[in-house]
Amino acid sequence: MKKSTSQRGVLPGFGLTMGYSVLYLSLVVLIPLSALLLNSTGLTWEKFWSVATDSRVLASYKVSFLTAAAAGLIDAVLGLLLAWVLVRYEFPGKKLFDAMIDLPFALPTAVAGVSLTAIYSSKGWIGSIFESIGIKIAFTPIGITLALMFIGIPFVVRTVQPVLQDLDAEVEEAAATLGASRLRTFRTVILPELLPPLLTGFALAFARGIGEYGSVVFISGNMPMKTEIAPLLIMSKLEQFDYAGATAVALMLLLISFVLLLLINSLQKRMRKTAL
Repeated sequence: MKKSTSQRGVLPGFGLTMGYSVLYLSLVVLIPLSALLLNSTGLTWEKFWSVATDSRVLASYKVSFLTAAAAGLIDAVLGLLLAWVLVRYEFPGKKLFDAMIDLPFALPTAVAGVSLTAIYSSKGWIGSIFESIGIKIAFTPIGITLALMFIGIPFVVRTVQPVLQDLDAEVEEAAATLGASRLRTFRTVILPELLPPLLTGFALAFARGIGEYGSVVFISGNMPMKTEIAPLLIMSKLEQFDYAGATAVALMLLLISFVLLLLINSLQKRMRKTAL
């Protein structure tokens, strides 16, 4: 018996497109992750747990996750402000300003790291000013956070900007005619619509920050137990030909990142359902 039109897919070629998607996902994601798991089989469970929970490794996890989270939260606020300015205002040089938002995508991360270190070191233009009042930026978690803010800000802006452009201005005008102040209109009308994309932008910036290496390796100072990030520790183990140890650290970092991103995505879906 032939299937009715309503039972068929809206778009033809589901089998072909699904097969291509699975193949692409396997080549790019699943096979590399499987290789990561296979490399860790050379360690016993006790050895794996000992390497993954070593005090130096735990300290690197702490630095990576805390600085990535702090940079993501700050980027969420600054990204919202930048997106608001780009959407709601007209000013000379707006197109150039808009293009500069994507500069961290095009700029090599190592170049960004060297530039940030030169600016925020004790002898740099900005770093020397803060050094005179007792605040050290380069070679501290503050410097790491600044580097992660630099590479993460485009994710927030480009996620919030199209949603802000699609917001209906009539809703804001209706709230104003009903006597709502600008702050209340933003809090009750605009912000609920922007929270899901803001959370998405934060998740993207956070995920990028956890695995970032090039822009951080110079400004961090790479001091074990203080400013050493997890990706740098993995590279150090690889340079020492400790492939099993590097795999153990990378696998633990992957598992923690996956759980955190899963929680963020669940929170995002819940917020969207609440908004609807």
